[in-house]
Amino acid sequence: MTIRVFGYSASAYSLMLFYVLKELGLTYENVQPNNYEDIKTPEYLATKHPFGKVPYLDDDGFHIYETRAIARYLINKYQGTKTSTILIPSDVQKAALVEQFISVETSYYTQPLSKLVMQLVYLKRQGKEPDLKIVNEAREELDKVLDVYEKLLEGKDYLTGEFSLADILHVPITFYAFNAGEGELWDKRPNVSRWWKNITEREIWKNLVIERNLAQYK
Repeated sequence: MTIRVFGYSASAYSLMLFYVLKELGLTYENVQPNNYEDIKTPEYLATKHPFGKVPYLDDDGFHIYETRAIARYLINKYQGTKTSTILIPSDVQKAALVEQFISVETSYYTQPLSKLVMQLVYLKRQGKEPDLKIVNEAREELDKVLDVYEKLLEGKDYLTGEFSLADILHVPITFYAFNAGEGELWDKRPNVSRWWKNITEREIWKNLVIERNLAQYK
């Protein structure tokens, strides 16, 4: 059995999958594109990702793209085979709550956060100046979202009450926001701050940060 993740090693979306794979106790190979043109070739578009994006997964000949779909696939196939960690419960109602918070993450949380990180981390690493208008708008939008999270996390250590895929999907991009000095948005809210501590102090994530040298991305 060979699991290959094709994508940039420091990409937030690749990191989501690395986190899932490690929580499931799975070994994998990370294949990185040589350059941006690699993921735009006719062969890549035809056989790997029709929109020319990363990551995509090759699991012993089975190909699948889109990060959250890949994560669900891995959990559905391998959960419980190597570790006791449960990322999507078998109970229908508990699983529905995980899906609910994945939808929340996708629809409300990651959109403004991605704008912020793009300006403060990715453009900076390319030697470009951030657009402060976009930065401020993203901060304002994220501030409102985190106000809702503060209420949702009342009396809970994790979004559904138990650690799940929904929590994992929040981690990498938020980590980069903290690296860029934006941590106060989370730290000033006690419930959100407690949740963030819980999901980033797991040994698997801490080891990933070291393994991938993520502290340099700021």
